Amino acid sequence: MKRYLMAGLVFCLCGLIMITPAVAKKKPIKIRFSHVVADNTPKGWAAKEFARRVNEELAGQVEVQVFPNAQLYGDNQAIEALSAGFIEMAAPATAKYVGSIPQLQLFDMPFLFPSINATYKVIDGAIGQEISDLFTKRGLKQLAYWDNGFKHFSSSKCPLLAPADFKGQKFRIQSSDILEAQMKQLGATGLKLPFAEVYNALEQGVVDGQENTASNIYSKKFHEVQKHLTVSNHGYIGYVVVTTERFWNSLPQDIQTRLERIMKEVTLAERKMAMEMNMGDLARIREYAEKSKRLQIYELEDQQKAKMKQALEPVHKMMPEVVPVRWVDEIYQMK
Repeated sequence: MKRYLMAGLVFCLCGLIMITPAVAKKKPIKIRFSHVVADNTPKGWAAKEFARRVNEELAGQVEVQVFPNAQLYGDNQAIEALSAGFIEMAAPATAKYVGSIPQLQLFDMPFLFPSINATYKVIDGAIGQEISDLFTKRGLKQLAYWDNGFKHFSSSKCPLLAPADFKGQKFRIQSSDILEAQMKQLGATGLKLPFAEVYNALEQGVVDGQENTASNIYSKKFHEVQKHLTVSNHGYIGYVVVTTERFWNSLPQDIQTRLERIMKEVTLAERKMAMEMNMGDLARIREYAEKSKRLQIYELEDQQKAKMKQALEPVHKMMPEVVPVRWVDEIYQMK
């Protein structure tokens, strides 16, 4: 009897030795990262670079999978999908938070930021911290601001060189009340359409024009369905990389620290990449215009830009209950 008991004990111990490694081995934490633009844009590049760095440096612990081009969700749906736990990370444009954090419409103000460095001062400074706290209050964690750059106007109808040129035209805009007010101030109509629908809307004449950075225009071929492009640099497009407090707090502290370090390094590289991509893509749009003769490109002269800015300045303080006037006044002092 003792012999059988000993044999059974040895068998059990062997079994434990054999199965323990399999049981102890943990699956990597999965991060599904959804966004709406192409890979060959500043945000697309940064998302891929973040995934590459994490998957190499935290191999076996964390695995990031990127879904570009609205494969999973549009920007508006992505915010809801985060809260529902269907994805773990997204990077919607600041304009897309109008329903949850409307103060981000600060970044939609036309001709407000005098330079890209001024936007960085806001993002990295006290205003940026105030906005970050607003995310926390809503159960979200703001991980980074990714830059795209300044926007340009385009139209299928006429050159856009003065406020009067916009009158009666329909422009696709992001889902921002400030951008709607911007177009109304110019005598135009702003239609809020998802980014994935812009090309077809331009091609089919649902809208006459749009506003976007050179990298977005080139990567989505908007320039091929427009006749006039004005290099206006009138407004800024940036993205907030975000997750939920619930998911973030579920991560081990060491994982949080390493993800934050990688995100910070990728963000610094992304700022430089955004500038290079937009310059390169604007040059490629110019080449297309020269070869195809289907697109005319215009540069706003100082006087023209001053008149456009003057016409749009009232928009800056149209929503004081949403975008604090003190923020706007602080940016007025920047260079």
